Amino acid sequence: MSAPSEPVPTTNTSSGSGGVRGRRSIPTFTIARVDFVAPIPVDHAALAAADRDHLWHPFTQQRGWSGEEPLIVERAQGTDLIDTRGRRYIDGVSSLWCNVHGHRHPRIDRAIRAQLDRVAHSTMLGLSHPLAIRLARRLVELAPPGLSRVFYSDSGSTAAEIALKMAFQYWRQAGGESSRRTRFVSLREAYHGDTVGAVSVGGIDLFHGIYKPLLFDALAAEPGDAGDMERVLSEHDGEVAAVIVEPLVQGAAGMLVHPEGYLRDVRELCDRYGVFLICDEVATGFGRTGRMFACEHEGITPDFLCVAKGITGGYLPLAATLTTERVYEGFLGEHEELRTFFHGHTYTGNPLACAAALASLEVFEHERTLERLGPKIELLRRLLVDVEQLGAVAEVRQRGLMCGIELGGYPPAARMGHRVTLEARARGAIVRPLGDVVILMPPLSISEADLTALVEIVGESVAAAASAGEPELRAA
Repeated sequence: MSAPSEPVPTTNTSSGSGGVRGRRSIPTFTIARVDFVAPIPVDHAALAAADRDHLWHPFTQQRGWSGEEPLIVERAQGTDLIDTRGRRYIDGVSSLWCNVHGHRHPRIDRAIRAQLDRVAHSTMLGLSHPLAIRLARRLVELAPPGLSRVFYSDSGSTAAEIALKMAFQYWRQAGGESSRRTRFVSLREAYHGDTVGAVSVGGIDLFHGIYKPLLFDALAAEPGDAGDMERVLSEHDGEVAAVIVEPLVQGAAGMLVHPEGYLRDVRELCDRYGVFLICDEVATGFGRTGRMFACEHEGITPDFLCVAKGITGGYLPLAATLTTERVYEGFLGEHEELRTFFHGHTYTGNPLACAAALASLEVFEHERTLERLGPKIELLRRLLVDVEQLGAVAEVRQRGLMCGIELGGYPPAARMGHRVTLEARARGAIVRPLGDVVILMPPLSISEADLTALVEIVGESVAAAASAGEPELRAA
């Protein structure tokens, strides 16, 4: 981003307590971040009115949304989003954790345009196409050793749901005592998506509590506690089909980071008790933790690997569930045996999405994306030290370029995370909270200058929101 030419008004945060505990004075941040490009001829007011009249936004309380001025993104470039008024914003959450190389990357753009000249979509049910084949082969090459089969779908929820169904069906078809393996173990505060099966192994009551009557009964283990995982598997020995975990980081739990060695311990426990391990890398996959897949940090291979979000570089919906030859062979048989995996989606393996995914993986290689992440991860760690000292901040959790800044001491009604979001927006950055945890997950391509600016904006925004929220907190 260039230096701003017309900054929007911002709250003065150069002095004050910085929050409820006042551990230190608020630092003075000097970078104003909103700058402008020539807007296209768009009637913002008409669009905003139509949005309020017709759109229902996900994970959004529409009554509150209707009372605020909407930010309508019209275009993007690199790590910037540009709204209908021409204002630029750093994309601090990678457009919901999926953008990898920045917006409008020329290599990915070209690949999609070229595929449009061939075919935009054809079904994978009984047919195939070159890009789905090439992408499957490339994913197998990149994945932990032993994962040799790729089943496509179109979202993280479906990738997880497919793994659950495959594990369940595998054991049912194995027969004998194995057919008793019908249950799943997940972690408390887990999030695996919003379809019914994925919600059943989720553990965030705020999102999923109302749906409990619809769900199958999963077993829960404490995050990061291998002893508790062993307790659950021991108490239900012979009943469990699979354990499902988000490796290293539970994203929707507020970037809850597991202790080193936990994933390796879970793999060993799954082997000991004869159950499958499903690693949901929808959020952590494709470089977010500093390696292509989070599993690599502990040298393990799961029985199922679920990927989505960053698989296309953040361009188009695509997901994949990778598994082993053992699982694949468990579904082979004669037609009359009904061992087929009866699951599929209309846009499974869409050619345009596969073109984007292959191009994204080429960018990883040609731009040495993973090799260049180390300095950015270390810079983020250093920048967060000052943010953690703010009185409003209870804890900062980071793994790779995934970060959660937890605010502490505020009643839920204060909506401090949302306030920080609005303050950051006024300063030229897009972030999104999970409750009172402010999430940062910028594109891997972000420059060190923009990464510095992003964290400074968030620090300033936390301070401003805390200062404005103090009267309400005292009243509470």
